Amino acid sequence: MELHDVWFVLIAVLWTGYFFLEGFDFGVGVLTKLLARNRPEKRVLINTIGPVWDGNEVWLLTAGGATFAAFPEWYATLFSGFYLPLLVILVCLIVRGVAFEYRAKRPEENWQRNWENAIFWCSLIPAFLWGVAFGNIVHGVKIDRNLEYVGGVGDLLNPYALLGGLVTLTLFTFHGTVFTALKTVGDIRERARKLALRVGLLTAVAALAFLLWTQAHTGNGRSLVALVVAVVTLVSALVANQARREGWAFALSGVTIVAAVAMLFLSLFPNVMPSTLNADWSLTVTNASSSPYTLKIMTWCAGIATPIVLLYQGWTYWVFRKRIGTQHLAEPAH
Repeated sequence: MELHDVWFVLIAVLWTGYFFLEGFDFGVGVLTKLLARNRPEKRVLINTIGPVWDGNEVWLLTAGGATFAAFPEWYATLFSGFYLPLLVILVCLIVRGVAFEYRAKRPEENWQRNWENAIFWCSLIPAFLWGVAFGNIVHGVKIDRNLEYVGGVGDLLNPYALLGGLVTLTLFTFHGTVFTALKTVGDIRERARKLALRVGLLTAVAALAFLLWTQAHTGNGRSLVALVVAVVTLVSALVANQARREGWAFALSGVTIVAAVAMLFLSLFPNVMPSTLNADWSLTVTNASSSPYTLKIMTWCAGIATPIVLLYQGWTYWVFRKRIGTQHLAEPAH
């Protein structure tokens, strides 16, 4: 296996880790409107992800940086062609981070409600747009002979990509719902479990349609295996949720995300961005990659840094592993 193939796999792993971890972050943000009945319950939901949300975003920064260094042509074409949706995602992530920190800084109801609305919308919009972006990457976009995107924003809003956006939104919301059931106690835990069933059924329908469409369009034997795993684990997560096995439900919903993302990358390889104008103009792991020397240096750096990141992030989740409820909330300092 060549180094550019190795880095394609590593970038796929980074995006998979990001969607696994940030997926339930986005889902919990959406639940601040769908599940929470009052401000204390919103505080509980926010507190479940409060210690970890910023660490989860490290995976996005690493995935973007690795793409820039390992596949500069891919990075350049992707970020120039998808400039507007990626800018919207970036703004949402910035506002969302500020909302987490600023929400409790003042006691006024309007102040807190506005930041809570920001958390909701800045979780929902990126959860949808990431699916649209990856749907277009897998399906293909208008790339010319100079390896540049020549389409418009409207070309990105095709039915396949929009269905991909619906899948990521519902799947992340389901992931966040089972995470909430795992991390909370009392009435909110029971309502989260019941909501997970309804969201999970909607997710199953949308995901099955999207994955079958992907398999029919660009799939192969390896992607078919990933499709089967995604479907089986999603159904199993629903069963575990109904059996009140929240830990298993969360783990299985996470495996569903892993399998679904793996299927997209398996159906994409060896392309990184197919061209719908001419297959010969597609970006591939070969024509979009950096030099072998650059990839070699990156491999050494990744081998040293990755275990450290995994260790400190795993330690963070261990420290904040306990369930919480409204009875655990501290009195406001105002």
